[in-house]
Amino acid sequence: MRDFSQNHDWLSINTATIRKQHGAEVPLDRLIDQCAAHGVRAISPWRDQVAAVGLERIDRQLRAHGIGLSGYCRGGFFPAPDAAGLKVALDDNRRAIDEAKTLGAPCVVLVVGGLPGALDGKAHYRDLGRARGEVHDGIAASLEYAREVGMPLAIEPLHPMQAADRACINTLEHALDLCDELDPQKTGMLGVALDIYHVWWDPKLQQQIARAGRERLLAYHVCDWLTPTRDLLNDRGMMGDGVVELRKVRGWVEDAGFAGYSEVEIFSALDWWKRSGEETLATCIERHRSAV
Repeated sequence: MRDFSQNHDWLSINTATIRKQHGAEVPLDRLIDQCAAHGVRAISPWRDQVAAVGLERIDRQLRAHGIGLSGYCRGGFFPAPDAAGLKVALDDNRRAIDEAKTLGAPCVVLVVGGLPGALDGKAHYRDLGRARGEVHDGIAASLEYAREVGMPLAIEPLHPMQAADRACINTLEHALDLCDELDPQKTGMLGVALDIYHVWWDPKLQQQIARAGRERLLAYHVCDWLTPTRDLLNDRGMMGDGVVELRKVRGWVEDAGFAGYSEVEIFSALDWWKRSGEETLATCIERHRSAV
C-alpha cells in the first residue's frame, strides 16, 4: 500500500468539501485558488459550480495552476415519468460528458437517480424496478456517446437510505453487475466510483472491490461515518473522526490495482461548512497523511 504519510501528492478535493465556508457559498474559482495555495494537485468539481463561473474560465484556471481532475460531478438521474423526461436526462448527460472532456476529467461520476420526483417529496411512481430499468437504459445510451468521445463513466452506488430519491443502485455488487452487462469486455469506459460513505458497511465490500479490479475502479472517495450521525446527507465526518476502517479499505482498493487519488468528499452542514476553507483544507491534508 502506498505511503501517504510524507506528502499529499495523491490527495484530491471534491469541491463539495469546501463549497461552503463560514456558512456561505464560495465560488469555484476562489476554491481552486485555495487548493492551489495548499499544494493540492487535483480536484473534482460540481457542474453547477463550473456553470456559475464559466466552463472555459475554469479550464484556463486549472491549467494555469497545474491542477488536474480526479472526476467530474455529476451525471445520472436517468429515471423520469415520461419519454420527454427520459430524453431530457439523456441530453443533460451528454452535456456532462462534453464538459468533462473539456476539463480533462478522467471520468464522469454517475449518481443514477431513484424514483423521479422523490427529491421534491412527490414521487411520480413507486416502481423501483422501473426506475432501475430506466437507469440501465440511460447508462447504455450514454455509454454509446461516451465511447465516441473517450470519456469513461463511473457509477456511484449510494447508501440504501438514498434509494428512493438519489440512486437506486445501492451496492458495489449491483453496480458491477450493471458494468458487466453493459461493458462485458472491460474496455475501461464503464466502471465505478467507490465512495466510502456509501459502501463501508457492505459485508461483501472486500470481495466486490477485488472483483472490480483496476479496470472498474475509476474513482475513490473518502470521508468518515460519524456516530451518531445527525443528518444522513450532510453530516459526513472528517477522516479519522468516525468508525470506518479507512486504511484497511484503501489496502483492498490498492490490492485490486487502483493507484489514483483519494478524493475527499465531505458534506458537513453542521461542522466543516461552518469553518474556513483554509482550516478545512489543512485538516484534509493532515488526515490524508495520518488516517487515509
